[in-house]
Amino acid sequence: MNTRSLPDTERTRIKICGLTREQDVDAAVAAGADAVGFVLYEKSPRHVTPERAAELARRLPPFVTPVLLFVNADATKIIAACAAIPGATVQFHGDETPADCLLASQNGARPFLRAARIPLGEAGRGFNLVKYAQEYSAAQAILLDAHVDGFGGGGKSFEWSLLPPSVDAHLVLSGGLTPANVADGIRQVRPRCKSLAVDVSSGVEASKGIKDAGKINQFVAAVRAADAQLAG
Repeated sequence: MNTRSLPDTERTRIKICGLTREQDVDAAVAAGADAVGFVLYEKSPRHVTPERAAELARRLPPFVTPVLLFVNADATKIIAACAAIPGATVQFHGDETPADCLLASQNGARPFLRAARIPLGEAGRGFNLVKYAQEYSAAQAILLDAHVDGFGGGGKSFEWSLLPPSVDAHLVLSGGLTPANVADGIRQVRPRCKSLAVDVSSGVEASKGIKDAGKINQFVAAVRAADAQLAG
């Protein structure tokens, strides 16, 4: 089944994040990724400079979105980085308030994602995702990641089954996804939201910041198979 013909709310969009090399950008595009992510957070092992992100983004064909990940960055730096990468979406992955997100996105003129850091284990039950989505209603989507020390999911998965049954937002599932578990994540989370995308980094790597083209292809294939199964 050609899942690209599915209705927008049924096709799971795919983001490959933490890209640092030309061949990895090319592999993500060739596999059919909808978006690629560049980490502009200096403490990350996958960090790239704004200049390097712009260089890599120039390899992207039309309709593949570059996403720039920031953690508690100054709004002027975010705006400058986005100006160098036409069509970029911003991903706020730190402690940014709704006002911070609006300022850095130039009052929402630049599409942005807001990461929600979901506690691991049973503690995830206490995270009020419905309220969080309301507070960040200007975001294009809420990205769900595991709450670990520092920023980023650290390759950990939170308990998807503890998410609220209905969230009035587009969601991006992240945190510990792999070719082996992404289908289960899609099945559990898609019915709970407007639409679902998935975001993978460590699950398709040979080492930190170095992607594995074979794993990228396996991940995309697993997502497409899950979509086809759910479409019946």
